[in-house]
Amino acid sequence: MKLEVEKSKVAGAISVPGSKSHTIRAVAVASMAKGVSHIRGPLLSDDTVSATQAAKALGAKVERGDDSVWTIEGNGGQIAKPAGVMDMGNSGTSLRIFSGLAALAEFPVSFDGDESLRTRPMGILLSALEMLGAKCSSAKGFCPLTIEGPIKGGHTELEGKSSQFVTALLFAAPLCKQDSTIKVFKLNEIPYVEITLDWLAKQGIKLDHSADLTEYKIKGGQSYKPFDMTVPADFSTACFPLVAAAITGGTVEIRNLDFSDRQGDKAVFSFLERMGAKVVRGESSTTVSGAGGLHGCEFDLNATPDALPAMAVAAAFAKGRSVLGNVPQARIKETDRIACMTKELRKLGAKIEELPDSMVIEGGIPLKGAAVESYKDHRIAMSMALAGMIAEGRTVIADAECASVTYPAFVKDFIRLGASFKAV
Repeated sequence: MKLEVEKSKVAGAISVPGSKSHTIRAVAVASMAKGVSHIRGPLLSDDTVSATQAAKALGAKVERGDDSVWTIEGNGGQIAKPAGVMDMGNSGTSLRIFSGLAALAEFPVSFDGDESLRTRPMGILLSALEMLGAKCSSAKGFCPLTIEGPIKGGHTELEGKSSQFVTALLFAAPLCKQDSTIKVFKLNEIPYVEITLDWLAKQGIKLDHSADLTEYKIKGGQSYKPFDMTVPADFSTACFPLVAAAITGGTVEIRNLDFSDRQGDKAVFSFLERMGAKVVRGESSTTVSGAGGLHGCEFDLNATPDALPAMAVAAAFAKGRSVLGNVPQARIKETDRIACMTKELRKLGAKIEELPDSMVIEGGIPLKGAAVESYKDHRIAMSMALAGMIAEGRTVIADAECASVTYPAFVKDFIRLGASFKAV
């Protein structure tokens, strides 16, 4: 699908879908628990469906019903042997977490995914699993790959280039027979590790960790319990109506955000406030207005890498210089988001300097519509749609259907808010 976008302004109220991070973690924990769990308000997307398929492949029973509540009967830690290669689609989070869980099995488990997933590095996690006793083989540290356990515990070390590597070990280690210690170097994306630790705490898992989240001691021989929970709204998705209001001068009410949740991308609301947007946080909704315009600022995005594409559009609109820095891991997401956003925004006339871990953007330059690529990356597709809303003329985004990875109703919701979108 191509998405045609013309200059437009948003106004109105919406509710954003559930968190992808929470949904996939919920599926993973439920799949290993002994008993039946209920996941209410899950995000229904390609990535979360990949997680449910992985859960079933390892022996869990999954009932999605009308998709408002997912019911999962876990395998109780008794992992079943998959019938074939586990296809993880485009879901890096699911690949990493279920690779860690599969390493608990006493037989080989193979993983693969789509073309994009085959570019997502796995070598760091595989090496860490090998230190715990697994045997791993892969295509030079990428999918397709095979893991044979069981990991039994002990000591392992890894670079925290992606927080998902750490999350995978934290979910698997409590199920090992022996105690485990984990040492992490250069940890990125700390809020995502905090989400994982919250899940483990709610499960009553016994572990100790350092204040900077780089050292862990985890007791072995533990288990997961069934649960009943409602998935929090996704702050990463909320970034898009937030930025849309800020750059088009509109006002949008987002009804279902919980700022007490650990999701790192809630910081984007503060980022936009610093740039000049007006944000009013109420008990049951948050209202964003961009009527006063925006000015450039410097931001550290290490904890909020998923926000980089949308923030790049905000920076291109804002008057003055903005720096989106300290986010090297943005280059190993679904795409190299620093390079891709730089290339595509330049097609619209934006002035951007690309650095190894940063984007330096001279904002306030009028943008002109053009044909742009999404690279089949959901966040790039939605961000370029935002850019089209402030550009003169027509912007056409290729493969825009990839937005469904995290925001299936993106086009429908934005049209309802007033965006000039046309799916072709």
